[in-house]
Amino acid sequence: MTPPGWHPDPGHSGNGPAQERWWDGTQWTGHVRASPGAARRRGIRIGVGVTVGAVVLAAIGGGVYLLGEDDDGRPGTAASSPSAVPDPPGAPDDGEKNGQEGDGGNGGGNEDGQGPGDGLPPTEPGFATDLAAGISLPVPKGWKGTSGAVGAGLTTGEHPCPGDTAETCVRGGVFSAPAAAMKLTAGTPEEAAKKDIALNARESYGGKSYGKISSHEELKSEAVTVAGGKGYVVRWKVVTEKGDDGYVESLVFPSPASKDMLVVVRSGFDVDEDAPKLSVLDEITRGIKVASGAGGGGGGAV
Repeated sequence: MTPPGWHPDPGHSGNGPAQERWWDGTQWTGHVRASPGAARRRGIRIGVGVTVGAVVLAAIGGGVYLLGEDDDGRPGTAASSPSAVPDPPGAPDDGEKNGQEGDGGNGGGNEDGQGPGDGLPPTEPGFATDLAAGISLPVPKGWKGTSGAVGAGLTTGEHPCPGDTAETCVRGGVFSAPAAAMKLTAGTPEEAAKKDIALNARESYGGKSYGKISSHEELKSEAVTVAGGKGYVVRWKVVTEKGDDGYVESLVFPSPASKDMLVVVRSGFDVDEDAPKLSVLDEITRGIKVASGAGGGGGGAV
């Protein structure tokens, strides 16, 4: 019997970066990660569910869990509610996702070939849904939107990273997740946004992909209303060591799904003629809305 561990994913199609899948000793689970040395997307990456930094997020058994790694490299779980009992790794709803292009289609499937009847997060034409946060992000034309049980993402303009062409970067990316999933603790949206912006900048434009960030300029720090909740947004322009400079933004607001939950929306746009204009980022923010069935307040930002 092969012991539990990370092994080359037997179901990998060969398209895109190589990845590994967790074998629990008896079966392949839904947990995957990039193989060592494989290309990565800068910022918050979309994997099984939505990957935030090095953490895979999924909704299990009605609670929100962080599917990261323990010290011995095994997938670990940390429940948002001590009373919640997680399903075993590889359960049908573990790490499911749903992709959608921003062309008005209904995006009824995902990369694993599952359809709307397989327990996927609900989707709306032209939106990517973050089920746990209770929000939907508008998918601009030409962008790819990915819905998740926990987290949602928008990306456009894949290209080789300037600092390491073996890695893949994007010209623009917008990603959401509950603040707790990012291990971001703060009492207010303003405090959370101001704490998150430096980490957002470092993960989006630091490291070998763009080299170190040599300086930054604060472009915006102000209150904003998003999906009916009073939030806060901070935007920086960062100067990188290699390749394009960038705009990064951390937006935090109360979740319409739970008054005690803060939602973080991280954004990163290259400063480049091939990158989206900042006006697109503002349009996305204004278009964030309460997801169908989530309850809570009204529409976009002001």
